[in-house]
Amino acid sequence: MPNLDVLLLKGPSSGVDEGLNELRFAILTEGIPANSEGMSELRMYIWLILLNAPPLKTDVYLDLVRQGASPAHTKIQNDTFRTFQGDPLFRRRVTQNSITRVLNAVAWRLNDAHEARVNGWQSPPTLSEFGGSPDTAIMSRHSLAASVRTDASTTNDAEQIGYVQGMNVLCGPFLYAARSEVEAFTGFEKLITQECPGYVRGSMEGVHKGVVLVDKVLEVVDEKLYAHLMNSHMEAKIYAFASVLTMCACTSPLPEVLKLWDFLFAYGPHLNILCIVAQLVLMRNELLNSSSPNQLLRNFPSLNAGAIIPLATGFTSRIPEDVYEDIVNHAK
Repeated sequence: MPNLDVLLLKGPSSGVDEGLNELRFAILTEGIPANSEGMSELRMYIWLILLNAPPLKTDVYLDLVRQGASPAHTKIQNDTFRTFQGDPLFRRRVTQNSITRVLNAVAWRLNDAHEARVNGWQSPPTLSEFGGSPDTAIMSRHSLAASVRTDASTTNDAEQIGYVQGMNVLCGPFLYAARSEVEAFTGFEKLITQECPGYVRGSMEGVHKGVVLVDKVLEVVDEKLYAHLMNSHMEAKIYAFASVLTMCACTSPLPEVLKLWDFLFAYGPHLNILCIVAQLVLMRNELLNSSSPNQLLRNFPSLNAGAIIPLATGFTSRIPEDVYEDIVNHAK
């Protein structure tokens, strides 16, 4: 059996931390086994492990669904039909009703947490803390090769988290990869409340910080390309906002998105900033030879996780400490 199968079946042989390191390294070197459509028997379980998301009782999810339309329901309805609209794989597997149910359930959960804090009530245990987990929060450049992560910074702004446009695209891959809506809900809620709450606050300050960091990283790793884009008035805020917000899920094909997310959940979603820059570097020749790079950047080329991930990991040692620290913390 593949190493991932053995690791998941038998569990870590020398402690949880070492087991997680083995899991991350196996993902980096071997990938998660999947068919041509990105379907995998292991992927969702591995994502939940990496996100430190324990199983949720089905009744908890069903109780949220039974509450019906959340305060964000109108926004959700406006977004649902656009979720991977042109992707036949997604449309064949995930219904609009499923997306609507999960998004409304998450919106209710976030709304309940907000009311609990405003009114000074005791929040449910799953909502009381939104800091990153000690095992799955961030990955430093020095520990990337060794597959070791450090503690995440915590945030006290959970009450500001709510539904924002684009959350539907972040939710989509979970529904595609999961075997049930409960699994998708569990992983999606954990992602937005622990790993990138700054992306889904009303001001979306984490996304705004992220696009600024795309420019900073590009300047470090490819000054010539950076200068060319700046001379063309192509700051990252113009072309990379959706890629930051959705962790590149806005760029097809979906099976490649899933592979990229395997890496991001293993080593930290903050590394998406480097993955966006890697996509630019892969387009380098076309961009430098174009007098109007904005035309090329309207729609990024098809995602190629196998090419993006090695480039992104190679960037880590070149980035100044203060910039890397900003990358780690920008979505918190």
